[in-house]
Formats: sequence, structure tokens, C-alpha cells
Amino acid sequence: MHRVLLIDDDEQLGPPLATYFQRFELSLTHALRPSEGLAQLRGGVFDAAILDVMLPEMDGFELCRTIRKESDIPIVMLTARGDVMDRVVGLELGADAYLPKPFEPRELVAHIQTVLRRRHGGSGPAALTAVTDPGVLVFEGLTVDPTRRSVQRLGEAVELTSTEFDLLHLLARESGRVFSRDDILNQLRGHEADLYTRAVDIVVSRLRKKLEPLDCIKTLRNAGYSLALRRLVP
Repeated sequence: MHRVLLIDDDEQLGPPLATYFQRFELSLTHALRPSEGLAQLRGGVFDAAILDVMLPEMDGFELCRTIRKESDIPIVMLTARGDVMDRVVGLELGADAYLPKPFEPRELVAHIQTVLRRRHGGSGPAALTAVTDPGVLVFEGLTVDPTRRSVQRLGEAVELTSTEFDLLHLLARESGRVFSRDDILNQLRGHEADLYTRAVDIVVSRLRKKLEPLDCIKTLRNAGYSLALRRLVP
């Protein structure tokens, strides 16, 4: 059963959600304050986190930034307005999905299931224990393992968010091909894309920083992005 941490100061929200989540084999733990939530994340094993934006002590964006310094756990943010700027700010800080309040519990479960599938490569936790995978993509200085959803840069592991990994995997599958922003949005978000193309630029910028000193993601003006590394294993 996957464990999910909810950080929200609404005392009435946690218990009914926890009961509902059990129907989908999800165990929900509720923390009312960011400090409590951070302590639980550091002391326990969670598979995903849900953060409200409006919180005491620090807002959800600052909390997301703090978590991202320590973990690549999938994060779903609950926003009061759900507008594009809230999404862009959250994405820039490393959130994986967004849901405006008020929300339907089933929709929140769907978001959690989606980020967990991305995290585990679509085949559940067992995929993490695979020993070999013919789908591993090997380039000069970079290795992308879709089964383990892991990345090595110059022999060292790189921690990526689900969205960052999905973008890198997309570019790596067809290295040299130029993907437009709309191509990337459609591949990564589907109908959730809402065509706010600035989101793509933000994820690319974060990914480039994490892959330094490799200079592997090229921008083609008015065209899009491509992975410009020589493939070592066909």
C-alpha cells in the first residue's frame, strides 16, 4: 500500500480523505502544520505528498521548495484559485500536479495515482527492483533508465522530479529530434496541459541545471528542444 502525506491545516479534511483513500489501497497521513509534515517526511517513508498552498508557518510554495532541497518525492499541490500563475510558480519549484479547491476526492486520487505511475515507470513498485532493462538509454556522459526511472550524469546519480524525468526520457528516446513546446506538453500532460508553454521552459531550465556540466539540451529558436548527445548503446 502506497503511503501519502497530506499537509493541510484543515482538521476536518484528513479523516474522511484517509477513509476514502483506503478504497484505492492508499494510506493517508495528515499533518496540520508544515513543521510537523517536514518532520514526518524526514522520519518516515512516503510515496507522495499533498501540499495546501495556504498554510501557517510557511505557504505551500515555500514548503515545496524546502522539500525539493531534500527529496524528489512526487508532490501534488492544492491551490485556492488554480490559476495559471499558481501552477507556473509551483512547477518552477518542483511540484508534479495541481488541483484547485474545492475538489472531488476521486480527482485527487487520480492525480496521486498518476504521479505514482510516473514515479514507478507505470508498472508499480516491482519495476524498481528490475536488475537489467534493454530499454536503458546510454549516451556520452548520460544514462537514462526508464524502468528504474533513474539518471546518471558522468557516473553520478541525479535526482529528478517526475516531470523532469519524463521530459528527459522523451528527448532521449529520439535524441536529435526537435520537439516543439506543444509536442512536449501533449506528451507530458495530455489534456491537463492547458497550453501554458512557459511551463516547458521552466522544466527545461531546471533540467539543464541538474545535468551540468553536460550541455545536452539544445534550444532551436522558434522550433523547440532536442537532446544533443551521441548515443553509445543503440
